[in-house]
This record gives sequence, structure tokens and C-alpha cells, in this order.
Amino acid sequence: MADIRRRRAVALGITGGLVAPLTLALGAAPAQAASCTTQTGPYQKQVEKFLGRPVDGQQSTADCKAIQAFQTKHGITPNAGYAGSVTWGVMDLMNKQKVVGNNPNRDGKCPVNKGRIACVNLTLQLSWIQDGDRLVYGPVPVRTGRNGYETRTGLKKIYWRDIDHVSSIYNVPMPYSQFFDGGQAFHSVGVSMWNPPGSHGCVNMTKTVAKKYWSLLKNGDDVFVYGRKPGT
Repeated sequence: MADIRRRRAVALGITGGLVAPLTLALGAAPAQAASCTTQTGPYQKQVEKFLGRPVDGQQSTADCKAIQAFQTKHGITPNAGYAGSVTWGVMDLMNKQKVVGNNPNRDGKCPVNKGRIACVNLTLQLSWIQDGDRLVYGPVPVRTGRNGYETRTGLKKIYWRDIDHVSSIYNVPMPYSQFFDGGQAFHSVGVSMWNPPGSHGCVNMTKTVAKKYWSLLKNGDDVFVYGRKPGT
């Protein structure tokens, strides 16, 4: 099986040196909780409201612990409980994702004349699969390329699938990989989908979502990527 995969990779022009820098996607593991800050952050009221805390715009010990728990869960560093721009940016994105509901293509930007297609909205960090104008699966939060490693936009096709793919340079596992653009792929990771700053170009998913995409898509299926990720 390894020899077969190696031959496929060579035939597609994919070498360890090309794939790994683009598909390395694991972020740092959540850090242990730092000491809680007493400083009131610039987004204190917004963060308090998001977390269901009393909205008074003043940092308290309980506020800090709630913010710190959120930061630790999603790998936001430093995780000292400060209501800064990065923490609020993650929360704001979550709010915007919720508004989409079950109508992710309400803007009509993902083509409905291609049959089955996987759509990726970089602006909202959401992906889904549709068939014509019928929603097949999703929308689900995803984690795309960070600044300098942006997930490239446009209409693409899945050209290679490897359920047990591993980056040969960094030895990083990328299960359920489905490549669609020069080494950029859908695949699962073990970090939060809201873990900043993002991947090295791939569209990261939870294992559950990546397995579902694996079962629903095949080589030759279309992928459409559009928008712009916040901060890129």
C-alpha cells in the first residue's frame, strides 16, 4: 500500500517537500492557564456578554476565569483572561457563524450549477457540501490558512485522496486528506476550529467532519473557495 501511495504521489507531482509546508496545519496545544490578569480589556463588555457574565465593562476575578477558560479551550495565547482583540475576534466569528444557520449559500456565491460541490467561505470560516441548490451537509466551522499561507480561492477539483496522509518533512499526520489545490487539502486536526492564527493553507476540520467529507466526496468533485479570512 505504501508503494502504491508513493507512486500516486509521484504521478501527481506531490513530493514530501511540496506537500508538507502547505499542509502542515496543527497549531500549538492549549497552554496551561497563566495567572489571571486584573486588567480590563478593550473588548470587556462584548466578551462579558458573549460569556453570559454581568456586563459592566470591569474585569473581575470571575470574569477573568471565564475568559481564561475560553482562551485555554481554543488555544488562544496568552491565556491570562484579558479581553483583547484576538479573543473577541474569535467570539465575533462564532456569533457570525451562528447567524448563518442552515442557509450557508444565502449570498449565492458558491456555484449551484456544478452538481455536488464542497464550498468554503473564508470570511466566515465555514464549509458545507451542496448538490445544486440543495444542502447536503453542514455548514461546519473550519480552520483555513493564516496570513502568509492563505487558502487559495477559486474553483478547484479534488485530485488525490489519502486517508492516512503524513507530512514527510514535519511528520505531521493529516487524516482523511482530500487534496484540491497544489497540496492544499481538507483534513482533520486535533485542535479547535477557532484556534488562531490558522493553518498553513489547508482546510482543517474535526475528525467527525473530515470523515463525513471523506464519505461524501470523491476524486473529480468540485471545490469552491471564496472570501477572505479575517486577519489575512
